[in-house]
Amino acid sequence: MPRYVVERTFKDGLAIPATSEGADTCRGVVGTNAELGVTWVHSYVSKDHKKTFCIYDGPSDGSIRKAAERNGLPVDAISEVTVLDPYFYH
Repeated sequence: MPRYVVERTFKDGLAIPATSEGADTCRGVVGTNAELGVTWVHSYVSKDHKKTFCIYDGPSDGSIRKAAERNGLPVDAISEVTVLDPYFYH
């Protein structure tokens, strides 16, 4: 399955509380993604919470974009990526 990095900008900052409400929000995203065969692996969040770089597995960049749309999430860019592991070269 292809892997993608999704760049997002949240003008007012991303705020997902470390509460049951925040957990419900994340579960909702995961459930919606699953309907399209998309898996949210993890995300990196900038210190100011205005940018995220999310790692996803999915059948196509179109499915990733459609999942974001259904979840009400912005998309600045989607890039298909492969892993470059520095330890591979030892």
